[in-house]
Amino acid sequence: METQSPLKKYLPKIILVAVLISVGYYAYTRYEHSQMYESTDNAQIKTYQVPVLPRLAGYVKQVNIKDYDDVQKGELLVEIDDQEMRLALLELEATYNQMTTEVENARANIKSTELSLKAGDTGLKASNLRKEKAKKDAERDARLLAESAITKKQSDDSQSNYEILSATLEANQSDLNANRSKLEILGANLHRAEAQLAVQRAKIEQQKLRLSYAKIYAASAGKIGRKNVETGQYIQPGQTLATIVQDSLYWVIANFKETQLAKLKEGQEVNIKLDAFPDLVVKGNIQAFAKSTGADVALIPADNASGNFIKVTQKIPVKIAIKNLDKIKNLLRSGMSTEVEVRVK
Repeated sequence: METQSPLKKYLPKIILVAVLISVGYYAYTRYEHSQMYESTDNAQIKTYQVPVLPRLAGYVKQVNIKDYDDVQKGELLVEIDDQEMRLALLELEATYNQMTTEVENARANIKSTELSLKAGDTGLKASNLRKEKAKKDAERDARLLAESAITKKQSDDSQSNYEILSATLEANQSDLNANRSKLEILGANLHRAEAQLAVQRAKIEQQKLRLSYAKIYAASAGKIGRKNVETGQYIQPGQTLATIVQDSLYWVIANFKETQLAKLKEGQEVNIKLDAFPDLVVKGNIQAFAKSTGADVALIPADNASGNFIKVTQKIPVKIAIKNLDKIKNLLRSGMSTEVEVRVK
């Protein structure tokens, strides 16, 4: 009878013990790790995305960008056909020039009326002096007639001259009053013409502003993410023509369960693992916590008051700043999936 060797006899037990030790050690290390870290794989790289939006409607004259182009702030991206707006501006400017002439004419009429008033005042003073002299002559001749020193005709002539000068003085006074009223009317007309001129000037400035909207410039530097405009296309105000993805600043938004928040606080160190680059070691720090859950700010938030309520653990967005961003930002893309773990002990 062949005797079984001790090695063959105890090898299965040794393997079983080794497996149990390995499993136990792995479970212990995972437990220790779970006590020191809070982690989630519900995390993404984020950056600012600036939409390219027109401010007026029209046909696209020229498109200066392509998909995934690099653009600089202030770079001309899209031009809208502005020929009709330029013709409208010329019409507004022609009307403005015409209204300017009307304002100048109104000022000239006021100046002419003021000169007439000045001359009328002088003539009125002279007429008043002549009237006073004629009055004294008439009174003197009346006394002389009573003394039979002059003829009645001479006295009547003096009285008639006085009455004529009195009537002339009243007529001059009426003309002067009429000119004063006319001056007030002319002043009101001038104010109205100047106000209309100011309105026309505002229309010109508004049209120039609209003309400036015909050229759409990049609001920030970055890379074109997607272009939705072509030459000849009719576009509307607020329509998204493209999106500029800023490539100078990135961060991570990690959605942690609400049950994990008790151990998290600002400033804690974070290990970030990129799915696209699993061997890349990225460090970060918690920067801020959202004040609401993701479900609460959803487009159609859940209404727990309707239907049968089932309690669901909510997720809170946490913003994580990336350390040494300049060294790796060329590798990052907005929307990349990541896994993060926060050292809590």
